[in-house]
Amino acid sequence: MTGTNSPGPKTIVTAAVLVIGDEILSGRTKDKNIGYIAENLTALGIDLKEVRVVGDEEGEIVAAVNALRARYTYVFTTGGIGPTHDDITADCVAKAFGVAIDHDPRAVAILAERLAKTGGEMNEARMRMTRIPAGADLVLNKVSAAPGFWIGNVIVMAGVPSIMQAMLDEVAPKLKTGAKLLSETIRADAKEGDVGTELGAIAKANPDTIIGSYPFFDEKLGPNTNLVIRSRDAAHVAAARADVEAMLARVRAGMKASA
Repeated sequence: MTGTNSPGPKTIVTAAVLVIGDEILSGRTKDKNIGYIAENLTALGIDLKEVRVVGDEEGEIVAAVNALRARYTYVFTTGGIGPTHDDITADCVAKAFGVAIDHDPRAVAILAERLAKTGGEMNEARMRMTRIPAGADLVLNKVSAAPGFWIGNVIVMAGVPSIMQAMLDEVAPKLKTGAKLLSETIRADAKEGDVGTELGAIAKANPDTIIGSYPFFDEKLGPNTNLVIRSRDAAHVAAARADVEAMLARVRAGMKASA
């Protein structure tokens, strides 16, 4: 398992999330994991670049794992490591890496200890949760004991939010981290359409920043917009902010004049 590593300030560490499960695609289960993972990765200085959702189909899971792990520093999967017949994530990840999979003595011992305390039975279904690809490290689970695993740059976690969060907390200190994105938000007090053209010009003039506009509805003032500036360099954020604030002053003055 990769240990904690904080490279130089300009290093960019990337990630993808692969959500696995027919229940997500059918709408029966509403995903609560993507936002949590995104927020935590951002805090660590890891850029979440892509999210995919696939059903419980071996070919689709294997293809997605291989595509994403070749493209990003880390791939986090959620779902499909439970005790039922359609929990096939572990098998698919093993196939993607071309390694064997079997009951892992470490996982068996962890689950057996848990069941001894809770009075549960180590049956065939529960034993499915101890099947780990060869060469993988375990990701411990303080909520329900059955572990996830980490192989290569792929980190396999449960889909149940409380368990996934415990697993992410377990691996977070061991992740490589990069330079964190700085972010500043400016309330425009204008509609998105009022500032869109000018904002595009500012974004073009500040190529080292990421500038976004996010409309929202203010109950007192009506349609409004938050403008968000992001960069890994504080000076670039400050320069773009100055441009945005100057632009907003002009726009607001024009709005008052035409009122």
